[in-house]
Amino acid sequence: MQSFTYLLVNCCAVVICLVASFDRRIQFNRLFGTFALSATVVAVPFLLWDAWFTQKGVWWFDLRYTLGITLAGLPLEEWLFFWCIPFACVFTYYCINRFFDLSRADSANNILVFASTIVLTVLALLHCRQVYTLLATGSALITLLYLHFIARQEWIARASLVYLLLMPGFLAVNGVLTGTGIPSPIVNYRPGTFLGIRIGTIPIEDVVYGYSLFLLNIYCFKYFQRKTSV
Repeated sequence: MQSFTYLLVNCCAVVICLVASFDRRIQFNRLFGTFALSATVVAVPFLLWDAWFTQKGVWWFDLRYTLGITLAGLPLEEWLFFWCIPFACVFTYYCINRFFDLSRADSANNILVFASTIVLTVLALLHCRQVYTLLATGSALITLLYLHFIARQEWIARASLVYLLLMPGFLAVNGVLTGTGIPSPIVNYRPGTFLGIRIGTIPIEDVVYGYSLFLLNIYCFKYFQRKTSV
């Protein structure tokens, strides 16, 4: 049973959203192709990052909690993570925007990006020797600047609000991966590569890492949704 732990985490994260996708009021199942394409595009750089960090020993996986199948040094379950978690996130964002009007949050875009830019830049400069901290803050900074100033997306604050609403689920999933409720962590981090500040068992960098993953999946999903509807 222990060898199925990571697989079960992925399944638990996605199963309710997957079943609800077929609800006739939602019909997200019609967008499965669009989601698969957008998630794959986003997964590529994150998997390269993941594989590099694993090779360098920034983090590593306890394979006792996996099926033992590895690709490019990553467990199969880690590959699935980049489709399962984004599916739950994009589905939740899609549903909330379908049934609730969050457009008033758009007025906070400028202040959110401005404040986030300052905080992320300071963290990156002060902790440039902690490679995970540097890349997590750097990727979030680049993502926000691209979305706001180049892609000129107006939904950043709205998506950030949804990300906050998803935080209990995020903490539950990442909590198990980092050792909450199980004898030892599935994902282990090398000391000195991150700040050492944790939410329970979760490095604070994971929240920033997840924010970039979330925003980019929303952006690509919206992009390909527009393309397929033309």
